[in-house]
Amino acid sequence: MQAPPDLRRFESTILVHLDAAYNLARWMTCDAAAADDVVQDACIRALRFFDTLVGPSPKAWFMAIVRNACIDWLRVSARRESATEYDEDTHGASERGFGDGAGGASPHATPESLAMRASDARWVHAAIAALPMEFREAIVLRELEELSYKEISAIVNVPIGTVMSRISRGRDLLARQLGADVKRARP
Repeated sequence: MQAPPDLRRFESTILVHLDAAYNLARWMTCDAAAADDVVQDACIRALRFFDTLVGPSPKAWFMAIVRNACIDWLRVSARRESATEYDEDTHGASERGFGDGAGGASPHATPESLAMRASDARWVHAAIAALPMEFREAIVLRELEELSYKEISAIVNVPIGTVMSRISRGRDLLARQLGADVKRARP
């Protein structure tokens, strides 16, 4: 049995962005299981309102839905329990979209170089996770998902200037945090 035309169009237009949706949800919720639930909820919402797709791109439209689903989840979660800090051991940086960033090991990579790369990736991921939410989501959408300022503006529903400011401030906070960590590590 063939899928209805709208369902096929939904799959080819929206579901191709599932990895990006999971990545955003993962960064916003700091919880792999919650990110799965949020993305599933966002997919249901997107399918339900697919005929109202507007914005600079289908990806931006879908990511806005994912963001809103994350915010809803965070509100409910905050009511259930006090907020918990991101814990690398619990949340694991090597899950989908949170690997060492290598995209596959080089055939000449040594175990030491792979361990260093993984350690560096965990260090940067922890610094990103420590950013305030508005800076974290702007950095994730721009630097990891490579969305345009216009798309990010549509997703977070703020002017482009605010997006640019958040990205700049987020980068500054990251640079300061990473720089402070380097200074502390020096003997």
